[in-house]
Amino acid sequence: MVVRLALSGLVLTAGLVSGAADAADATAAPEVPAPIRVPAGAKLVAKLHAEGAQVYGCGATDGKFGWTLKRPDATLTDAKGAEAGKHGAGPSWTAKDGSTVTGAKAAQADAPVADAVPWLLLRATSTAGKGKFGQVTFIQRLGTKGGKAPATGCDAAHNGNELRVDYSADYYFYAGGA
Repeated sequence: MVVRLALSGLVLTAGLVSGAADAADATAAPEVPAPIRVPAGAKLVAKLHAEGAQVYGCGATDGKFGWTLKRPDATLTDAKGAEAGKHGAGPSWTAKDGSTVTGAKAAQADAPVADAVPWLLLRATSTAGKGKFGQVTFIQRLGTKGGKAPATGCDAAHNGNELRVDYSADYYFYAGGA
């Protein structure tokens, strides 16, 4: 019985330490390359994880076929793994509370992993609602895994086809800043 109580105490303690780390991760702004840093005065309001796909379309530009990004399609989760919203075309993010933000790329940096989509700094172009995303001004896409379009497989025989490439990323949402 004493062993069980001691073991339970260790498990409980480990759970509390893990929970504290998750809470800290959700509020700490990350260290990033200079081109994708948020402006001074921007305050982190949310960190969400995305799992899904980058959706590409096959088509020709100037007679050359290639894959072009059409939209992301991902589910957003919070630090506890609970669904927190969706990420889709625009690019846009919709929180479970109904608030939305749409952004446009301001800068990018290569991901440290070769097959991952780049890290981004996006500036909010519009917001709606009074919830989590209602006051967002900047978004960072970091910690990407996968998502890059293949260099081959798009030709005249596949013109118009879509291809889903699995990816994951961490999105940091900020309010304020110049």
